[in-house]
Amino acid sequence: MQEPPPTTPAFELSLLAVPKAVPEIRRTLSEHPCGSPRPDVQLCVSELLSNVIRHLGEGTPVTVRLTTARDRIRVAVTDPDPRAWPLLRSAGRDDETGRGLALLDAVSLRWGVEQGADSKTVWCELGEG
Repeated sequence: MQEPPPTTPAFELSLLAVPKAVPEIRRTLSEHPCGSPRPDVQLCVSELLSNVIRHLGEGTPVTVRLTTARDRIRVAVTDPDPRAWPLLRSAGRDDETGRGLALLDAVSLRWGVEQGADSKTVWCELGEG
C-alpha cells in the first residue's frame, strides 16, 4: 500500500514555467532549509520544471511543492495538463534530450504521477540524509 503524501508543504511556490525560472528556483531552494545543501532536491525540481517547459510550453503555470514526512522529502510539480504524462525513455549516446526522467529515477527513491480532473502532479521522493 502506498503511503499518503505529506499534507503540509515545507516549500510552495506558484510560477510560470519559463527557462529563466529554472536557475532562479534552484537559487531560491539553495537558501531554503529543504533545498540547502541538497543538490538532489535542486536537480529534481530543475528536471521537473524543464519537462513542463519542453512538453507543455513556456509560460505554463505550475506549482512547485516540497513536503517532508518521516525520513523523506517529496518534490512535486503540478501543471494544468492532465493528459501529457511523462515517460521514462532510454536516450541514446548521441541524443540531446531524453535523460531528465532517467536522472530523476536514478537519484530518487521513487517517483510517479497523480492525475487530477484538470491537472497532474509529477513527484519524486528523496531520502532525508
